[in-house]
Amino acid sequence: MTYPIEQIRADFPILNEKIRNKPLVYFDNAASCQKPQAVIDSMVKLYSHDYANVHRGVHTLSVRSTDQMESARHKIKTFINAASDKEIIFVRGATEAVNLIAQTYGRANIHAGDEILITAMEHHSNIVPWQMLCEQTGAILKVAPMNVAGELLMDEFEQLLSAKTKLVAVVHMSNALGTLNPVEKIIALAHAKNIPVMLDGAQAIPHTAVDVQKLDCDFYVFSGHKLYGPSGVGVLYGKQALLEAMPPYQGGGDMIRTVSFEKSTYAGLPYKFEAGTPAIAEIIGLGAAVDYLNTIGMQAIADHEASLLAYATQQALQIDGLNIIGEAKEKGAILSFTLGRIHPHDIGTMLDSLGIAIRAGHHCAMPVMEFYQVPATARASFAMYNTKAEIDVLISGIKNLIEMFG
Repeated sequence: MTYPIEQIRADFPILNEKIRNKPLVYFDNAASCQKPQAVIDSMVKLYSHDYANVHRGVHTLSVRSTDQMESARHKIKTFINAASDKEIIFVRGATEAVNLIAQTYGRANIHAGDEILITAMEHHSNIVPWQMLCEQTGAILKVAPMNVAGELLMDEFEQLLSAKTKLVAVVHMSNALGTLNPVEKIIALAHAKNIPVMLDGAQAIPHTAVDVQKLDCDFYVFSGHKLYGPSGVGVLYGKQALLEAMPPYQGGGDMIRTVSFEKSTYAGLPYKFEAGTPAIAEIIGLGAAVDYLNTIGMQAIADHEASLLAYATQQALQIDGLNIIGEAKEKGAILSFTLGRIHPHDIGTMLDSLGIAIRAGHHCAMPVMEFYQVPATARASFAMYNTKAEIDVLISGIKNLIEMFG
């Protein structure tokens, strides 16, 4: 079956924008994806016709909003193949999900002298919360190294798993390099020593099908805005037994069963971790994004993006002075690069004048930049609506840039 690229592009209204009188070429998808009309429409419909606060309301609008929000929870449960809707916790994003795990599971189970194992390619969101937990508890943060291709050194990783290791927290796909980590093997090695595993799936989930039961991960976290949904909403998946044993993260409305001045009791899953009014429209928008992705199919998207990455890499390798940062054999649709003495911020600014949106900087992965001994990289990241013709525009822009800087 032919990949319906023209139909997909027509579904994203922002792709019709002109930037500096040039057609928009949007290659900043690793930072945030654009939204299909179906997502926008779902949120407009809610606010125009169905909106009220959710749960406990007996009036029609509250019932409608609640039904739509809980329907989105079920869609996400099915999308990642969780065992139960109770295992889907709504949060503000992957960052909040990691912090939630650190301050609930971590505070309850990780103590002085214990170890938490992460990798050298983590986003700051999967470093800093664990550093904070270590400061609170006296635990020790261990880092599994990678090679210059951006691949995890599995022998060293395995050697770092010990009786002291109480949690493994690993990025599924690196936002700075594109590396797809061998998460099945990581989970198997950790579980052989009864160590739970959290996967940071923020970057992976728009690019590859995720089955949390097949992976057997204990926690999986991701953000809505990278999955063609709204910003301000994300998901924490956790195995039900683990979530039930964890204390609440925040106190307030909706997460309680009873409240008195002497004692409060807490609601069951998933509401125990959802204090206060949730991001109702954003959750419903995320449900609409999942519906949209299901109509195209994650395998079709993965195949399309793999062809884009292969084409972009082939073209980039022909440019003298361009250095690709991150050349793992297993890699998602990210092309990070440097251009000799041309600073990535200058690359980003000059490409913007041609209507091309890329990201320049450390990509919230400063240890990765330190490893490669660069201050920053330029990053072009591809999505289901991008084309080889757009990559040609990027490559032409890079060549013009090199000529300008001599």
